[in-house]
Amino acid sequence: MIHHPFKASIILGVCILAVLVTGCDAPIALFPTRTPTITSTATSTETATFTVTASPTETFTPTKTSTSTYTPTITDTPTITPTPSRTPTPTITPTPTFDFPDVTVIMNAHCRYGPAQAYLHAADLYVGDHGLVHNRNWNGTWLYILPDKIDYHCWVSTSVVEVEGDIWSVVEYDSPLPWSVLYGPPEAVYVDRQGDNLIVSWEPVWMTEDDNRGYMIEANVCSNGLLIPIALHTMGTTLTVYDQAGCDQPSNGVLYTVEKHGYTESITIPWIQHPDN
Repeated sequence: MIHHPFKASIILGVCILAVLVTGCDAPIALFPTRTPTITSTATSTETATFTVTASPTETFTPTKTSTSTYTPTITDTPTITPTPSRTPTPTITPTPTFDFPDVTVIMNAHCRYGPAQAYLHAADLYVGDHGLVHNRNWNGTWLYILPDKIDYHCWVSTSVVEVEGDIWSVVEYDSPLPWSVLYGPPEAVYVDRQGDNLIVSWEPVWMTEDDNRGYMIEANVCSNGLLIPIALHTMGTTLTVYDQAGCDQPSNGVLYTVEKHGYTESITIPWIQHPDN
């Protein structure tokens, strides 16, 4: 290699100048020194393992809140009522149904609106007709029956029927009469007593021949010390009523005009009591 003499001289001069400037200090490099590039070659095949430890997260501790203490209300414990023992259900004995007496007609007869022959005809009864006895009169001589063949009650005499059953098992009854407004009651009623006989008379009431069924007295009269009900009928204007002394209650009676449809409003008889009462 050939060195150029001029270049060498220049370099040497620069060096001397540097020494003069710096004094005794170490020489300053006038030219930068090349820093070598270091190439690192990994020769290890071992894989590095890193353990990451998480920094603990700060936990918030809440401020303690005072908890109120619940004080329960004292409730009286109810007294326990013991459940009663089950009572066995009693066996129900069925009540027997009342059996009304039966009647069978043994001779053709009238069934009437009241318990006597003085009352109007209500129905015809023939031999073999059947009915039930629902009531009776005071002494059981007339029965208030419901015949099978009709839908209303009427009175029949015990003399014309055969009874099956006890007529005294039914009660005494006073049935209402059919009412008529076609005519009025008798007027101008007169009374005369002759001993035990009370004679009653009145003025006639005009009625058509077809409607006219006369007059009737219903009375409670004294007989053998008992006050008994009777009914008397006439087509005339006078009736004699047998009325004795000896009863605790006074005798009494009413008078009707009778037409074929029923009975008018009654009029009270001005009864003369027996003189020996």
